[in-house]
Parts: sequence; C-alpha cells; structure tokens
Amino acid sequence: MYASSGLPAAPLQADPIPDSLNELLAQYGGLVGKVVAFVLAFVVVWLVARVVLVPLANRVLRERGYDETVRSLADSVFGALALLLALAVAFTVAGFGSIIAAFATLGGALALALGFAAQDLLANFVAGVFILKDKPFEVGDWIEWNDMSGRVEDIDLRVSRVKTFDNEQITVPNAELANNAVKNPVAYDRLRQKFVFGIGYDDDIDHAKSVIVDEARSNPDIMDDPAPDVRVTELADSYVGLQSRFWISDPSRADFARVRSNFVQAVKERLDAETIDMPYPYRQLTGAVETTATVTESSASPATDD
Repeated sequence: MYASSGLPAAPLQADPIPDSLNELLAQYGGLVGKVVAFVLAFVVVWLVARVVLVPLANRVLRERGYDETVRSLADSVFGALALLLALAVAFTVAGFGSIIAAFATLGGALALALGFAAQDLLANFVAGVFILKDKPFEVGDWIEWNDMSGRVEDIDLRVSRVKTFDNEQITVPNAELANNAVKNPVAYDRLRQKFVFGIGYDDDIDHAKSVIVDEARSNPDIMDDPAPDVRVTELADSYVGLQSRFWISDPSRADFARVRSNFVQAVKERLDAETIDMPYPYRQLTGAVETTATVTESSASPATDD
C-alpha cells in the first residue's frame, strides 16, 4: 500500500513478545504495579469505610432519634459514598488522576441536570426526612391540613398516605405537609372540645349553665379533671350563646365525634325537660300592602239612529 505522495508507507511494528519473565516484567511491570496499587487502595479504603465510617454514622443517627426509614436510606447513601471514595483514592494512588478529573466533570454536569429536572422530587425527599425526624405526626394520628383531614396510614420518604373519614385514600407529597400548617388533634393524651348552646333571652342563664355542666359530669367519657365549664360568649339576635368546654382523654376521631354527639343530645333533651327555650332565628315582616284599582271607562258613546 502506498501513500498519495508516492512513497511507501512505513509498516506497523508490534511490540515484541517477551521471551522471559524478566522481559515480561520489564515491559509490563509498570502497568502491573499500577493495577496492584489500585486494587490494594480500593480494598483498604472500602473496608475502612464500610466497617468503621458507615456504622459510626448509623450510630450517630440512631442517637439523634432518626427513624429506621431514614437510617436505612442513610446506610445506602453512605455505602454508595464509600464506593465512590474507594474508587477515587484507588485511581489517584495508581496514577490515573486524569480519569478522576474526567469523571468529576461529567458527574457535576449530570448532577446539575438531574437537580433541575427532579427538584420537586428532591424537595419531597428532604421533607420526608424532616417529617420522620421531627415527628409532627405519626402513623395512626388524625391530622388536618389545607381544609383536609384523615388518619395517617403510611409515611414514606417521598409521600404520606392518609385515609379520610369517608374511607378514601389521599397520597400527599411530603413537601405539602412540611410547608403548610398541620394540625394534630391527637398529639397529646387529652383534647378539649367546645360547643355553643343557644337559650332564650327570657331564660335563666345560671340554671341553663348548671344543666349543661351536670350533663357533662354525668357523661363517663368526659373528664372530671379538668372540670367542664360553661361561659356566656355571644348575645345573638335571637339567643344567648353558652359555650360549653369539656375534655376527653386518649382522643381519636371516632371518640371525639361519638362523645360530642352524645353530650349535645343529652343537653338538648335536658333543656327541653327543664322548659328552657332553644330558639332559632326567625324574621317577622310588618307593615301594610297598598293596592290600587284602576277603572277604565269606555270613551265611546252609544250608537244612535239618525
């Protein structure tokens, strides 16, 4: 084969095959040394990271009260970081620093692209970690947020699943729960409830208050300490508002609804028995209605014979 200049091309010369161990070591000794250094550095760094650093990080997370889900995720993340650290150290020790630089540039570009593409997903993950750490609510709690309510069934790193009281399941991104106010009525061992009863202006307020308190004390599901009480809170158009306040222990949605329903029904029946009026709004129209009659007379005169 000849080049375009007309001169014969120089033939390719392959490396001579070594005939002895000395020649093999002389020809490939540097590469073998680099491979051995790479393997030794990788094994040492990876073992140290997995045996010492990862368990130490897990123990720190456990002592700080992080949830098992967070610790499991951290274990996976620390394992991946240990692998990357071992590879970086091994490449550096073996003299392949240029490979590390290339991977670092490529990894930075990929991380930037993924960060923009999955920022909402990452926000939900971060919010899930804080929810599992801070424990504003737990599985089984009844929570309310953004005019919605339900019982928490599952808390994952990305979403939380809530079962409504209509037997529907809502999958809520954790960022929504972390960035908005969440009310947890069952966070403590007791819950105070309020209900306003309206009585007539001519009724005895003290007598009505004693009736309401007596019915609260006779309800076995209402706590005696703190004691139930009643206060006048409203002077409406047609009634005087008496706000009853009572406490229930170990609250749940079902207990709260049942106890309040039984209490309100008992008070209503007792007020009726005590002839205490519970008026409802009404309107009375007064005045007179004027009517105007219009009589139309025919302007035509009767016909006459000529």
